[in-house]
Amino acid sequence: MHPETRAADYLFLSDFDQTLSFNDSGFILSQVIGLPDFAERIRGLSKIHLVQQGGELAYLLLHDPEYRCVRKEHLHDVGKRIRLKQNIPLLSSLLEDLDGRRFSFYVISAAPQEVIESALEGIVPADHIFGTKFRYASGTGEIESILRVPAGYGKVAVIDDLRAALPLSHNRIVYVGDGSSDVHVMLHVNRLDGLTIAVSENKYINQIAQRTVLSDNALSVLIPVLEEIAGWDSTRIRRFFERQGFALRDWEKMQTDTLTICPASVPGQRRGGVMDALLGWVATAAFSASYFARRPSALRRIQAGAACLWIAYGLKIHALPVVAANLIVAAAALYSVTREKAE
Repeated sequence: MHPETRAADYLFLSDFDQTLSFNDSGFILSQVIGLPDFAERIRGLSKIHLVQQGGELAYLLLHDPEYRCVRKEHLHDVGKRIRLKQNIPLLSSLLEDLDGRRFSFYVISAAPQEVIESALEGIVPADHIFGTKFRYASGTGEIESILRVPAGYGKVAVIDDLRAALPLSHNRIVYVGDGSSDVHVMLHVNRLDGLTIAVSENKYINQIAQRTVLSDNALSVLIPVLEEIAGWDSTRIRRFFERQGFALRDWEKMQTDTLTICPASVPGQRRGGVMDALLGWVATAAFSASYFARRPSALRRIQAGAACLWIAYGLKIHALPVVAANLIVAAAALYSVTREKAE
């Protein structure tokens, strides 16, 4: 971390799969080990709501017998095969001094830590990457357990840890993501009055993100940063890109702006906010504990309980999508347990 920070320091946080890359790391891994049906397996997990969105690959690596052959070297090889978006090294360099502001670049993703480190080697330091971490058996190298899965509310936990370690104002956060697994963290950053940027047309994320940018060039995310934080107009932004050797084309046609209006917090609500955050932490801890369950029935019971906690959390923060999604998770888990007993 940085022991000293300037008044103009910010956190720039990005997802990895399909945000900085064009591929899903699980899809590439499945090709490496010769399993062609990764998409079908993920759809199957999604239908039964056994795993929170974003954590499906971690679940397969730990519980699916056909993925038990995966070792650390496989994950490193996958990282080298990932097709990254253009100009990520330049993006990282420009963020170090953007109109007198320093943005510390971190990657937070449910993709395996080894995959991200390998893909971004020489671009983003390893200690600025928070991916899924595994414990490996000392003798065989087999994945033994999961230490961390930054999916769903797990990304919120990482951000809160970074905020505690770095003395930054609560609103000096930029988060960039692409999919449903980024819903929790974008809601959190929005509540902190930070900037959220979507880089896909995912309908769930577009309703939450303050800005949406669609491009195969990683530098595109600088446009909302320069507009919303630096206060630049379009003419100044075009000149900035020209100095870097780029021209902006079809910007007006492709740009999508959305606005999220949240109730202003008042001093009397601070205690409620702390309690809301605590409830979210408890729900996250419960879901994380489920990954250590040996029996599927125990896993489903734990996840049903965690889903109920998330329902309570969603009601507290008035997030109906969170409530609805976890109602489905709880119902599916309880139904599965009941059916197993009947059989």
